[in-house]
Amino acid sequence: MEIVIVPDAAAGGELIAAAIADLLVRKPDALLGVATGSSPLPIYQALIAKVANQALDVSRARICQLDEYVGLPQGHPESYRAVVLREVVRPLGLTETSFMGPDGSAEDIAAACADYDRALAAAGGVDLQLLGIGTDGHIGFNEPCSSLASRTRIKTLTQQTRVDNARFFDSLDEVPHHVITQGIGTILEARHLVLLATGEAKAEAVAQTVEGPVAGIVPASALQLHPHATVVVDEAAASKLKLADYFRATYAAKPHWQGI
Repeated sequence: MEIVIVPDAAAGGELIAAAIADLLVRKPDALLGVATGSSPLPIYQALIAKVANQALDVSRARICQLDEYVGLPQGHPESYRAVVLREVVRPLGLTETSFMGPDGSAEDIAAACADYDRALAAAGGVDLQLLGIGTDGHIGFNEPCSSLASRTRIKTLTQQTRVDNARFFDSLDEVPHHVITQGIGTILEARHLVLLATGEAKAEAVAQTVEGPVAGIVPASALQLHPHATVVVDEAAASKLKLADYFRATYAAKPHWQGI
């Protein structure tokens, strides 16, 4: 696991966008896993700017989804499919044919979960998966005590998560109780995992993820098991890292050509 400490969220977004650009130069049809929420927005903004400036060709890139609400009708503006299309796919000049995700409106949710795992494998696997982290250390919707071997499956949202997400709906009653999420085992199959965390509220979760034991109580700690995981944090999110100075020195001494 590599830890990169950056000045702020914008710098983190630029760094990760540059890594994605390098990947697309090497593999123009790379499958990019995207996450929703506020954390990855600086990455998408930096990528969109590169495309607008004609500094990056994403025309053959493919996008896949990390999670989805269960029970929202197709086309609902707050489904994660709609959010990804609105915030990532269309601004990059791509179409829905470049995009894949689980079907949260399926009658047989268990089958839809298994179908999505198979679809990811059939697509050649995820080349780079973007991740955020919750204050409790969750990734995707793999809440604390999720199995580290879990596959894409249905999960029940905590009441706090529903309250947090109610701002996107007219009322709390409209927030779904369930989601489909890639499991930790599914996430770990991506070739490169990149987690961006910003703000002091994420500092404890980052410290437990990076320097604590691998444990289901902190699902993101499973990144320690991955051969190519990068954790990018701003100064605030890095504030509880005991080895922060070591991480800074290691990255400063890294050959520029190696990237992240």
